Amino acid sequence: MSDLSEFKLISPYTFLNDKFYDEVGPAKFPKLITRYRNPYFEEFANLNNEQWINLFGKFESPILPKIKNIAMRYHGHQFQVYNPDIGDGRGFTIAQFYKNNELYDLGTKGSGVTPYSRSGDGRLTLKGGVREVLCSNYLDALGVNTSKSLSLIETGEHLSRNDEPSPTRSSVLVRVSHSHLRIGTFQYHAFHQDTQSIKLLTNMIGKILLQSQ
Repeated sequence: MSDLSEFKLISPYTFLNDKFYDEVGPAKFPKLITRYRNPYFEEFANLNNEQWINLFGKFESPILPKIKNIAMRYHGHQFQVYNPDIGDGRGFTIAQFYKNNELYDLGTKGSGVTPYSRSGDGRLTLKGGVREVLCSNYLDALGVNTSKSLSLIETGEHLSRNDEPSPTRSSVLVRVSHSHLRIGTFQYHAFHQDTQSIKLLTNMIGKILLQSQ
């Protein structure tokens, strides 16, 4: 697939509408160094390093759809208090693709600020990225059906964090998962008393589940 002609990603969540997400732009990083490539996704295995960095570090590639990089809106509880100001604060859904008749998401962590970053910088430490790669691979080896780390790229920034020695190195992680729809997606629209959006969400989830059977 090094000619980028055999595989195309699709725009994420086109079966919903823009009440569910915001299209965002990725951060521009000063340096991009590949630190981890998951070899078990044949859809991306033949990308050379430049193509890999363009796709999973710059988020620029001929295989990307026109509509991409969406930060999902959701609500939920934090520290036992309902919080209506959360959402995808340091990541977005790049695109989706079908594999064995199942729909998968490509999602980021550490790709920059979104409307839901609040006071955060939207970044991920390299240590945090390495921990996630190790933990997700361990869970996968145990047979746990959860998200899988696909790519980890060091991004050349120096981050300040309270929970580890700083400044510390930065990274951007890309994961493969089954969905970025959450209970909080329903909570968001329930909070706004938007019954039409809840109905749309419920109907579309049902159709996707039927297609995957």
